[in-house]
Amino acid sequence: MTSLVLVANAGDGTITSLRLHPGDDPRLETLTTTRVGDGCGTLAVDPENALVYAATKEPSVVTLRVDRESGALTEIARTQIEETLAYISLGRGGSIVLGASYDGACAMTWPVADGVLGERVSRVEHANAHCVLPVGEHVYVVALGDDEIGQYRLGADGELVALDPATASAPQGSGPRHLVVDGTNAYAVTEFSAEAIRYDVAGDGTLTRGEAVRIDDPAAGLGHSDIDADPAKEHLRWGAEVRRVGPWLLCSERTASTIATVRVGDDGHLGEVVAVTPTEKQPRAFGITPDGRHVVAVGEKSPHAALSRIEDDGSLTLLGRADVGQTARWVSFI
Repeated sequence: MTSLVLVANAGDGTITSLRLHPGDDPRLETLTTTRVGDGCGTLAVDPENALVYAATKEPSVVTLRVDRESGALTEIARTQIEETLAYISLGRGGSIVLGASYDGACAMTWPVADGVLGERVSRVEHANAHCVLPVGEHVYVVALGDDEIGQYRLGADGELVALDPATASAPQGSGPRHLVVDGTNAYAVTEFSAEAIRYDVAGDGTLTRGEAVRIDDPAAGLGHSDIDADPAKEHLRWGAEVRRVGPWLLCSERTASTIATVRVGDDGHLGEVVAVTPTEKQPRAFGITPDGRHVVAVGEKSPHAALSRIEDDGSLTLLGRADVGQTARWVSFI
């Protein structure tokens, strides 16, 4: 069965649709490119209803219907919002849209019906919010500027209700960025220290910090970054994305343009880094294919998406590349 891959390209304000052909010789095929709006850099997908939500710089959330055969995207709604979004996600079966605003220092929620956003329900303040992740009835807001993760319950109408405690900490100056949750374990990637940090997830949804592992390439000799630095020019760590797949945690680092593979134990605890693989230049985003066997990675300074196989030892083998747009920042599957 083939899958569609959607890549958000902030540089030219487009979404590229690609076909992932499976089999013994898997490959990516570029299908279409759809103009969405300046700064289109984050997506959320509702596969049941074939809907895609994209955030733009207007600021707005654009809803598009996707044709699974051709990859064509058709706009069905455009909702003006109060802040630009760095991250967009869907909760409660696609009936709630959640957004994290880095520049607006907040996370917000909206009800949605037939792809149309209603009036905003909730707004919570977090410095440089970079991720808002719903997991069942809980929501986590990763705040890079606060070095913490906000912890919430998703209320009946989509409001964000703080848990007790209201936040979980990250190391001072680490700059937590994105988060994934897998059962009783959560994993954050940090931007400034380029670490993967594990958290225990309690029954009430609260997080407790556990061990951490550096995910930048040791051979690159990168220094610790901070919010006022230019990592590329100053040769500093620049963590970006995190994904969990099988016995591995994958994390990208943009200055050296690598994806690190971290071993994950049966208990979910982090082990050693088993591989650091070069990938597309400045890899802000990558995704794991639905079969869990491959990675699709894009770079902010690359016009291509790279398809790689996850080997049994955790290393990544490049299989091929396909064209995408400028300043690619998001990868989704449908």
